[in-house]
Amino acid sequence: MSNPRPVAVVTGASSGIGAASARRLAAEGYQVALGARRRDRLDALAAEIDGVALTLDVTDEASVAAFAEAVEALPGPLEVLLNNAGGAKGQEPIEVTDPADWQWMYEVNVIGTLRVTKALLPALKAAESAHVVLMSSTAGHGVYEGGAGYTGAKHAINAFSETLRLELNGLPIRVTEIAPGMVRTDEFSKVRFGGDEARAEKVYEGVAEPLTAEDVADVVGWAVTRPRHVDIDLVVVRPVAQAANHKVHRVKP
Repeated sequence: MSNPRPVAVVTGASSGIGAASARRLAAEGYQVALGARRRDRLDALAAEIDGVALTLDVTDEASVAAFAEAVEALPGPLEVLLNNAGGAKGQEPIEVTDPADWQWMYEVNVIGTLRVTKALLPALKAAESAHVVLMSSTAGHGVYEGGAGYTGAKHAINAFSETLRLELNGLPIRVTEIAPGMVRTDEFSKVRFGGDEARAEKVYEGVAEPLTAEDVADVVGWAVTRPRHVDIDLVVVRPVAQAANHKVHRVKP
């Protein structure tokens, strides 16, 4: 009887970078446990990649606990946790920003990452070798007008990543932070701007080739397949057109 496939968990797996990363990890030989709220999308993706669909709301403690229990019941060892669930809301100056948007961003990006990581660390420690990957952003390494809430949340992920690596030192668990710049996905900017498709589209206006979800998934796949003694601490990945958060080359129509 063959050994069960090692398990890789992906949160926020129903779309965008999460879905693309799930496909890449499945191609690398992992049994992917898909976590998100939209179960219909998860079921379709699980069928496509021979994965496991598990409903997950990272803002709900009971949901995270049930998710962790289901992951631990899978036959293979848990070797990869990709904390991908997150998002942005609003881009207003601090003077007029809505505190509710900040609360949502911190709850999803930061506290959600904490809940899932804490719940799955025992299983990760039980594996022969494991890897925690945190999907951050270039917003975690710089600031820009109107972005204080989101950059603050992503700076917290940078601090979380570096602290976790220190706390796990001596154990065979790698910790990687991936910080993408401009990525064009179906939903990120729409969520940020409350479903305003015109405003979301303007983010990418004149940019010939922003990153795709598959570009970022390629970095995930590369990081987790390095030799087990090699830890990729941080990867910052941007499209060529983006030199910094505030400096993007745009071609006028």
